[in-house]
Order: sequence, then C-alpha cells, then structure tokens
Amino acid sequence: MNTTDNQPPPLENFNRAVGNRALRDVLSRKAGSWVEAELMVLGEALGSAEWIARGDLTNRYPPRLHLFDRRGRRRDEFEFHPAWHQCLDWIKAQRLAGATWSDSRAGAQVRRAALFQLFAEVECGSLCPATMTHGAIPVLAKTADSFFEPWLHLLQQPSYDPRFVPAMEKSGLLMGMGLTEKQGGSDVRANSTRAEAADDDWYSLHGHKWFFSAAMCDAFLVTAQEAEGLSCFFLPRFTPDGERNALHILREKDKLGDRSNASAEVEFCGALARRVGEPGRGIATVLEMANHTRLDCANGSVGIMRAALAEAMHYTRHRRAFGRRLIEQPLMETVLADMALELEGHVPLCLEIAACIEAGERDEQAALLARLLTPIAKYWVCKRTPALIAEAMEVTGGNGYVEDGPLPRLFRQSPLNAIWEGAGNVMCLDVLRVLGRQRRVVEALMTWLERTAGHCDLYDHALAELGTALARADMAEYEARLLVERIALLAEARLLLENGACPVVGEAFCTARLGSKWHGTFGSVPQGVDRELLIARAMPDEPLRGLSLGSH
Repeated sequence: MNTTDNQPPPLENFNRAVGNRALRDVLSRKAGSWVEAELMVLGEALGSAEWIARGDLTNRYPPRLHLFDRRGRRRDEFEFHPAWHQCLDWIKAQRLAGATWSDSRAGAQVRRAALFQLFAEVECGSLCPATMTHGAIPVLAKTADSFFEPWLHLLQQPSYDPRFVPAMEKSGLLMGMGLTEKQGGSDVRANSTRAEAADDDWYSLHGHKWFFSAAMCDAFLVTAQEAEGLSCFFLPRFTPDGERNALHILREKDKLGDRSNASAEVEFCGALARRVGEPGRGIATVLEMANHTRLDCANGSVGIMRAALAEAMHYTRHRRAFGRRLIEQPLMETVLADMALELEGHVPLCLEIAACIEAGERDEQAALLARLLTPIAKYWVCKRTPALIAEAMEVTGGNGYVEDGPLPRLFRQSPLNAIWEGAGNVMCLDVLRVLGRQRRVVEALMTWLERTAGHCDLYDHALAELGTALARADMAEYEARLLVERIALLAEARLLLENGACPVVGEAFCTARLGSKWHGTFGSVPQGVDRELLIARAMPDEPLRGLSLGSH
C-alpha cells in the first residue's frame, strides 16, 4: 500500500475565477461581459503553480533594509526578492495600482475590485502599495497645483519601475502613506510632526512616523501640524534638485504577517513636502484616500478567505476518513457549506461598493451608499476573516498547520486588514458619525434595502428592526458594533436576494444569518439549506469525481 494515497495533491494549476460562482454572478450583473471574459483568463494565470510559488517566495524571503552604503552615506533602501518585483510588475500592468482611474469602460472599478480579490489569494503584501497608489490619485487630482500633473500621469501608468531614482526619470510610480505616530495611533489629531514653510510652496517636515507603509515607494501622503492645524502633505523620496529627501528609515517592522511588504519607522529631518488639500483639513483629505484603501482591506480579506476555503474544499474531496471522503460526511459538509455561505455574502458587498464608487460621480445616492458601506464592509468582512481561516486550518488538520502549505501564511495575514486603516471601533464610530450627521445617508440606505422587501419574511423583519434603530435620534456608542453588523448582514442578504442567477442562495443566507439561532460559529447552517449547492458553487474547478453536488 502506498502510504501517501490518502494525502491530497497540491491545489495548483487551476482557474481561480471559474470555481468562484459568487464572483461570477456579480460580474454578470455589475460589469460588462468584457470583465468576466478577462478575469477568466487572469484567473487561470493566478492559479498556476508558477504564481503560487511567487506568492510563497515573496514571504519566505522578506525585504532587507540597507541604511548606509559601504562608505557610511545614508542609503535608506530595501532590497527585495525577484518574486516581489514580478508581483508589482503584474499588478501595475493589470491596472490595479492607479491606471483604473483613466479607464472609462463601464465596470472598470468592479473589474479592479474583483481582480484585487483574486490576486490576494496569491499574495497580499504587494497589494499594499497598489491600494495606496489607487487611493491617492483622486486626492491629488483635486489639488489645484500644476506640480502634481506629471506625478498623476506617471502614477496612472500601467508600468512598474523598481529603480531608486527621481520620479521624473521613471516610467511608472507608486505611492505610500504615513499617518500614525508613537503617541497617537488611530488618534491622528495627536500627531506631533510639524511642517514649516520653506520656499516655492514647499514645506520642511520635522518629526516621525511610527508606521510607514510600503517604504520603498516614490512618494507618500503624510500628516503634519501647521498653524491652521493638522494638514496633509505630499512627500517625495527625492528633492526637486534630485537629491535624496531627508526621510530617514530608523528600522523595519518585524510583523506577524504581510512579511513581503516593507513597513518601517521613519524620521523626518527637514524633509521637503507640498501641502495637499486645505490647511488644517488633513483628516478630511486623508479620509478620501482611506475610503478607497478601506474597501481594498475588505477586498484583500475576501481573497485570503477564498484561498483558505479553496484549500479546505480541495483537501476534503481527496482525504478519506472512517470509510468516506471528508466532504461526504454530514458535519463536514455543514461546515464547508457555512464557510461558502460566508463568502457568498462578502463578495457581492465589496463589488457593490466598487460599483457605487464608479457611479458616484453622476449619482448622489450611489455616492452616499459608497461612503456608508465602505467602513461597514471594512469592519465586517475583515472581522470575520481570522475565524474563517482558522476553521479552514482545522478542516485540514495538522497538514494545514505546517509551513509547507499556504494556510499558516494566510492565517498570519488574516488580522492585518482589520487593524490597518482604522481598527474595528474606528470603523463603527465612523459609521455612527455618518449616520448621525447626514440624514440623507439613512434615507439612501433604507431606500436601497427596501428594494428587496417582500422576498423573505426574515429579511423583512430584520429590515423593520433596523428602521426602528436608525430612527432614534441618539444612537448609543456602545451599541455601534451591533448596529454595523446588522446593517452588514442586511446589505449582504439584499444583494443575494436580487441574484437572479441563483436566488436560492439569498434565501439560504437569510435563513442561516438573519435567524435567531445564528451565533457566528461555522457549522451551524440550519435544516433546509441546500448544502450541496453551496459547496458546488465554491468548489475549485477540478472535476468532482464520484460526487454529486449539483450543477450551479
């Protein structure tokens, strides 16, 4: 007997898009046919053994910091494994890092969000500079300063140029950011870094940043205090005369996950920068960028959840125990179906927000929804990620716990998006602030949710309860998380109920998530939910031998 007969083969050389029915259903409704056709091709590439190896290599060999050259002059550079550069080259070429803003095709933002999710299944650290570049462009585009015109052009180029040289010598650029300081954390208003006026609209920055994201980028949005209050500044790596700016890296951050990305502590010793936005309005300026990066936090979390679920499903259809495949055993089937149902809700929520962002320039209701649903999705999707990946690891047992496979890296990555760009409490307080200040947001939300009323009693009952809660003039801060979770679940249920391709999924979601018996654990799908259908819709595209799990 071959002792490896009961060991599943590696999950590789498969199409990441084909088996993701939740994603494909949304693309058929929210984007042009060109998007799904393009993602079918790209999903094939990202499921290849070659790309899986690249994702692994970028994290096994993290960047090395070089503070000085051999003669003692400051260098402040990171050295990366070639796989990192291959990731960034692909990300830039596929318009995930800036170029989507210059794509006028209908569905371009949805296409970007969907592809962001697919790439996150492979590697997340290289998506950090991609999302910051994407988020910075709308902010810079509003600045009435001709200085930024060539920068905007290069930031939107689908070209990756890794050289450490002045920006105008490169074919494409990337943006990073630095907000948090030792004394403040999420309380950015407590920043102590100060900005002093220099010559020709330049400012001299003095201070530090405790977390500096993607420290290899060409420029950064940072915050600093001036006479009018906290303002936002654009800090390039090189000064106008081509010299290295006085941005000194103190040390690299030794992080739990996201090890491929270069995060650092930095010090500004008179670094030159230009103001972005109005003086004293730094929080509002940065928040516009954050609304895009927060959505990508949710998109990235969807991607790593999807990768973990695919591994769990692949494992259970190959592994046998007690005379049957694991996937054929009722309790395991329930756990897998519940995990699949989780993603059935998260995928359309994130892509709906991307569609609202695209429509927001001409549709006020869409813009209001995007503003509200972004922190809701960021909170809920990211909050659910570690639990799902831990469950996938448990499904695969000891094999999933060793570093030879992808699950340990996914698990280490899983808490990050809930922390970055504002932790859970910050997101929930932001939701309360938006709901309390703008009655139009409440009206837009309820109008949107009511479009699906009448399809499911559980949905209608939950919607009525939410309407009562939102009608209160004083929404208590201590209840913020419960309120945000309620809105998130209703938003996901609403999107699934309108899915004409497979309406039974919406009914299953309402039964499993809006009923009184759900307590957040996986494996509690109630009787009457079609488990085989849910598993079939999420199964990687390898043929299911000897199993009958439906045709959806």
